[in-house]
Amino acid sequence: MKVLHYLDRVNRGGAETLVLDVGRNANSAGIDITFVAGGGGDLEPEFAKVDDFQRIDRRFSIDPIQLWRLWRLIKDRGVKIVHGQQPIDALVLYLATRGTGVKCVLSLQNYFPDELNRKIGKFVIPRMDAICPVSKWMLDWYQTEEKFDIAGKSHVVYNAVDTARLESSRAGNSATLRDELGLSGDAPLLGMTGHFYADERKDQLTVCRALPAILARFPEAHFVFIGNLYDGAEQYYAKCVDLCRESGIDTKVHFLGTRNDVADILRELDLFVFSTVQEGLGIAVVEALSLGVPTIASDIPPVLEAVGDDMPEGRCAEIFRTGDADDLAKKTIALLGDPERLKQLGEKARLQTPIRFSIEAHLVSLKGVYDKLLSDK
Repeated sequence: MKVLHYLDRVNRGGAETLVLDVGRNANSAGIDITFVAGGGGDLEPEFAKVDDFQRIDRRFSIDPIQLWRLWRLIKDRGVKIVHGQQPIDALVLYLATRGTGVKCVLSLQNYFPDELNRKIGKFVIPRMDAICPVSKWMLDWYQTEEKFDIAGKSHVVYNAVDTARLESSRAGNSATLRDELGLSGDAPLLGMTGHFYADERKDQLTVCRALPAILARFPEAHFVFIGNLYDGAEQYYAKCVDLCRESGIDTKVHFLGTRNDVADILRELDLFVFSTVQEGLGIAVVEALSLGVPTIASDIPPVLEAVGDDMPEGRCAEIFRTGDADDLAKKTIALLGDPERLKQLGEKARLQTPIRFSIEAHLVSLKGVYDKLLSDK
């Protein structure tokens, strides 16, 4: 089964990490994947290690040379299915495959973040052969809010992580974040992973508002924010930093930026905090849960799916009211004061999360979609 996955850029993010995990495991699922990027990014060295990866740069919004090179590659490799993660990916693939009979697949990772992507989405989604929302709630949202008639060609394929990658990441590395920050081994360490976006979809500000109460109750605790500062988010980022400084907690709150050792850092946390107002299904929270990190997260529907709200076993994380700093502070203080509860949450998350969100489960679902496309006449 020959498939081509296209990413417009390979920066460090949830969708890009997922595609990289797929690349490392696809052969075991009987999928022969060619990976193409329309530009570079932080993860390009990692993608370069995958068996079949290449850059075909997109120089313009619609680049005829790129489209021709993609068309030529698809023909030469005998590709039968192409797959993108974002609307711009799908547009490039749709234009590059006209007249070839190749099937086009688009994953729906999130809401449309801006008007341009909304317009692109409205054009390409009806033209895709299969649509793969990354959560049940995303499927419902696109049908009810965006009014897309996709029921007949939609397949929920949950985002996932490769636990083997997470578990092996510390190989040969004895340094710890606690060493880096000069923290004692018993100082509570909390953290959140999530980029700073201009639209404030990752709600770090609510965390910053909750931290004064948390740190007053646990004065030896520290908090780390991990994530890139995206263009346009400078004012939002400064608001978070300034709030911590004005609250007198800036020596205990660390803005670490982009890191290559996220899995290692997650293992050091006593509590992972996932504060967000907009998700498809966050890779960040799935990574923490897969590693058995005790977690408290926003109560938006896709996150509730991620923590198992609709599974027989029930939730494997604590939940707080989205945007409610007082509720986050109250519940975090209660968790930190109850080590046994923390331990129980972490163990339940470690056992439960891979049932739905392992890379193996993802590849089974993905191959099912591809098999159906190739069998349809």
